[in-house]
Amino acid sequence: MTHRLTGSIKGQTTPAFALLDQHSKRLGITIAGDDTEKRFSIWSSTAVFRRLNENCTVELESSDRRFLLTLQSNLAEIFEDNGLTITWDEINEGALAPGLSLMHVHSVTRRSPGFTRVRLTGEEASRFATGSLHFRLLLPSDPRTPEWPRISRTGRIIWPEEKIHRPVYTVAAQEEDWLDFDIFHHDGSPTCHWMDRNPVGETVGVMGPGGGWCPSAPVLLLYGDETAQPAIARMLALAEGKVSAVLASSDEDLGALANDSRVFRTDDLVQALKSASVPEDGYVWFAADAERAREARSHLTGLRLAKSQFMVAAYWS
Repeated sequence: MTHRLTGSIKGQTTPAFALLDQHSKRLGITIAGDDTEKRFSIWSSTAVFRRLNENCTVELESSDRRFLLTLQSNLAEIFEDNGLTITWDEINEGALAPGLSLMHVHSVTRRSPGFTRVRLTGEEASRFATGSLHFRLLLPSDPRTPEWPRISRTGRIIWPEEKIHRPVYTVAAQEEDWLDFDIFHHDGSPTCHWMDRNPVGETVGVMGPGGGWCPSAPVLLLYGDETAQPAIARMLALAEGKVSAVLASSDEDLGALANDSRVFRTDDLVQALKSASVPEDGYVWFAADAERAREARSHLTGLRLAKSQFMVAAYWS
């Protein structure tokens, strides 16, 4: 099924086209067209801006309504922040932000000295089984009277004045109406404070999924610290080719991964990466703190690997 949204920009076509070109890098898109039409694709959606005399028509199309509304809200925000307005023919004013589901905390279970597993339940849980590995957990400042981001009358997302903590987690497992994720314990974490008070029964926001899927490569080399362990565990389960993982994690926290012949433990993650040989058909995935991520990126760049052959992420600073 194809979903569509249309709108228009009155008398501001030239600045609208210039704004699209200006923000193409921010959005990570390539804009095609000329001075009569601009088009691009993003998030499994397409957008077409057409000049109609002094005005401009806007057409959005996607096979997924969530992606369509996400694109609408992003465009509405970019244009509004730059003094331009897209008048949409349809706005779901007051609805929850695109991709946001409200779920309930079903259980909180300590799995190891460093990890606790949380199970959430909700009607839209199945959406988080495929497409991307990660999601944002939204924790309102006051769980008794939570306020959630919603769609405004212009189509952009309006966030509550009260700050919402929005950490990113990896879906560890999903079936039927529930999903599981693991929290790594560390001092000063707002999520750990939330977890420690046993929030069973509370409502939380779950936004996504996002952040990419398991890389597809004949040889997949995974490196990470404890914070990356949930993502690595998920990719080990999903990978179709040859895969190995090096983890800077304790034996107790490795859990079932300690018995996986593809998993190796290390005390020096960067040195383990530097000691490895990356085959021509290999892909390297590395995630840890910001300092080790910088070292890893520098090393992989020095090997002259193509950007399509590796991904380095700083999960904390």
